[in-house]
Amino acid sequence: MDLGIKGKRALVCAASKGLGLGSARALAEAGVDLVMNARGAEALEAAAAAIRTEFGVSVETVAADITSEAGRAAVLAVAQDVDILVTNAGGPPPGMWTDWEREDFIRALDANMLTPIALIKALVPGMMARGWGRVVNITSQSVKAPIPALGLSNSARAGLTGYVAGTSRQVAGRGVTINNLLPGIHATDRATSLDRGVSEAQGISMDEAKARRCASIPAGRYGTAEEFGAACAFLCSQHAGFIVGQNILLDGGGVNATL
Repeated sequence: MDLGIKGKRALVCAASKGLGLGSARALAEAGVDLVMNARGAEALEAAAAAIRTEFGVSVETVAADITSEAGRAAVLAVAQDVDILVTNAGGPPPGMWTDWEREDFIRALDANMLTPIALIKALVPGMMARGWGRVVNITSQSVKAPIPALGLSNSARAGLTGYVAGTSRQVAGRGVTINNLLPGIHATDRATSLDRGVSEAQGISMDEAKARRCASIPAGRYGTAEEFGAACAFLCSQHAGFIVGQNILLDGGGVNATL
């Protein structure tokens, strides 16, 4: 399917690996020029070089911490006037409710709620002025079904979800859509980290930890960055203009809910 976005320009955050990279690659395959951001310069440059070679699109890189004010300023200096924004940032560490103090919640909110909001506020007005734009926030299945050990992530991402619910409906009439993609477990570094935590806590091997988690997913496996990226690219396409303020699960059926 021709997504109708060839020649558009996108900012993809945390794009050097995992779901961010999967999204960047899918957009590049559709002919979208990219601004790629991540904290690690080496991995970012390697990913950008591969995309340039494979898809022939323009790729600019900004190695910076998008969750910091200075990092956002550096990224926005390059990414002004993008047509597409894909927000993404690593989730806070797991733990118990008794572990977390105010400072822990502030860090989680900064990374997973306030940073996407700041990027939306900076870039969506330009999209509205031009009459077209797409925003996709990579959040988590936890906003549909909270994960006990991820209370920091549950809280921050739920806050972003509430913000998007109202904001998306205020800008849709100007040709801009804002939606959230809610990944379950995908084969990324985040999954490895979570499996390691289970392995250490329960005294089992990494393979056993992964097998137990896969058994809890109706699809029987972890998702891939490629299929996640394809879903992201579709939401950014010309065909998704009537999808507004939605929270779309990509979890292999892991969340058991009617709606």
